[in-house]
Amino acid sequence: MLEVVGTDAGGVAALPAPSLALVRAAQLLLAPQRLLAELGPWWREEQGAGRIPAGNPCPQLLASDRPEQIFGPLEQALAAGRPAVLLASGDPLWFGIGRLLLQRFPAAQLRFHPAPCSLQLAFARLGRPWQDASWISLHGRDPEPLAAALQKRPPALAVLTDPGRGGAEEVRRILAASGLEAAYSFWLCERLGHPAERLQRLVPGAPLPIDFDPLHLVLLIAEPPAPPADPAALPLFGLEDGLFLQHDDRPGLMTKREVRIQLLADLELPECGVFWDIGAGVGSVGLEALRLRPGLALWALEARGGSAALISENAQRLGVRPEGIHEGRAPEALAELPDPDRVLIGGGGRERAAVLAAVLQRLRPGGVVVIPLATLEALAELRPLLEQAGCQVALAQHQAWRGAPLADGTRLAPLNPVLVLKGRLPAAAG
Repeated sequence: MLEVVGTDAGGVAALPAPSLALVRAAQLLLAPQRLLAELGPWWREEQGAGRIPAGNPCPQLLASDRPEQIFGPLEQALAAGRPAVLLASGDPLWFGIGRLLLQRFPAAQLRFHPAPCSLQLAFARLGRPWQDASWISLHGRDPEPLAAALQKRPPALAVLTDPGRGGAEEVRRILAASGLEAAYSFWLCERLGHPAERLQRLVPGAPLPIDFDPLHLVLLIAEPPAPPADPAALPLFGLEDGLFLQHDDRPGLMTKREVRIQLLADLELPECGVFWDIGAGVGSVGLEALRLRPGLALWALEARGGSAALISENAQRLGVRPEGIHEGRAPEALAELPDPDRVLIGGGGRERAAVLAAVLQRLRPGGVVVIPLATLEALAELRPLLEQAGCQVALAQHQAWRGAPLADGTRLAPLNPVLVLKGRLPAAAG
């Protein structure tokens, strides 16, 4: 039987009594190089204290950093019935050596004794529940999955960094490239479980500690972004995604910046008139439209409960005032609104054809309706309705990429492609 014992940064001296008993009885002892150097002195200290019989020789010590080099000695020891112990970091079955051992040895020949993993320790130190947390490993991996994970705006994200590929600095660069520095607190967690462990919250733009330890992970904890000190000082349009407050249960449910810019252009916003934002989400497109055209009367409609308060808060943050914010389902709720000059139909669902039909009955002459779509099936369903209503129809697909760190360079991480369907009614005669 191979005993696979998890440790924290405190090493062998921090092991619980049952695990220490296994180590004291071992004849073959394997460990990462960072732990191996302390095992000889620790063994002699244990013998001096009488916890190991004086006649017991120090076990054979092998470094486990290159697993392929330990399989042979392990097989020989197990065949000879020599007690063998392998020390690993945290939980050996969570991004640890356990997976490789199970590929080489029968499961019945392995017994795992996990220690708290770094993820558990990090959230324990912050005193924050972590059942809603996501995690991602960048060890030997491209950073693209981190950029994709951030698009979903998880409430908490633990990142197992790769010091050889940029470590915590790589995470900061991807967070900034995603426009989400204001939406997450950034925690640097070093040497977790060691007496010299350290947790630091780093503010955007602050340098990493000069002495930060390669043995670290990063926690990104979502928090409401601070309101702009002066809304008038914000860019005219194309605001960062992280500026908007989000729904707690669907934090990624908003139109991304690159698509938002395109929709604002396709809407051809007039100086004044009525603008319907149907399926408004957090209000990002409609509220940016008001910053461009303050004379528009914006009516935002969203079915999700609590959306009116959220959109209202985002409006205050941007210094704009919608004409009305309603919680309700289209097309029924549209009956309460004045006839529109511009309409954006967001979201999806089975009612989108009925929503578009209701919009076309109310859209003023020369009016424009813009519909972002994710599927070809939706396009096939809606385009005929525009054509039958006599609209001038335009279609485009938009794909954007965001720069993400890659070693010493930059790679492009794709956002989801979006189809944009646009219809314009003929202007009134005369």
